[in-house]
Amino acid sequence: MTGNKEMHLMTETECKKPLQEAITGYFESDDAFNKLYPPSIRALDRYHWTPLEVAVKATQFLAAEDNARILDIGCGVGKYCLSAGYYAPRAHFFGVEQRKYLLSHANKAKEALGGNNVTFIHANFTQLNFTNFDHFYFFNSFYENLDQMERIDDSIDYSLELFNYYNRYLYHQLNQKPIGTRVATFHSLEDEMPRGYHVVESSRSNRLKFWIKAER
Repeated sequence: MTGNKEMHLMTETECKKPLQEAITGYFESDDAFNKLYPPSIRALDRYHWTPLEVAVKATQFLAAEDNARILDIGCGVGKYCLSAGYYAPRAHFFGVEQRKYLLSHANKAKEALGGNNVTFIHANFTQLNFTNFDHFYFFNSFYENLDQMERIDDSIDYSLELFNYYNRYLYHQLNQKPIGTRVATFHSLEDEMPRGYHVVESSRSNRLKFWIKAER
């Protein structure tokens, strides 16, 4: 009986191995990862989706403790959350996005990767309670309001007023967070960062910055 049980376990492990290898393959390069999405979504990668190299560095910084709850503000098709969830399985990643069809692509990719520690939220980020999250990732999702050439689509409203409103709102929310809160910004104009946050590291020619709240 013991021998038969051991043989069964080996067979189960062998069955899981191809699936695990297939998932790992998506993380070999950005091109490999983008195969999770249709061509129309892949075409937006250069300007709108987080490069895997950036995701690795940001996640190493943000997932500093087990069970950290990290919010990606304007997650698009979920590339950061899904890659971060793979690199830091002991943290939980949330992505908020107001375009429902982008979250449809995010959830399909999640099904392929089995991202059990990733949750996508269909909402405007101003509808969330920031006390539910410990740390934050921000790949300047507000910038579409300033540059029409960099817009994903025309399905939402854009304006300078919205850009300023979103920046002020995020500034206020981050200002309410406790000392020790971490924020990773990528291509940010930094208007959203309160004075109590200090840059502790930067990368990618200062386009990627890591902040910790050190004072109120």
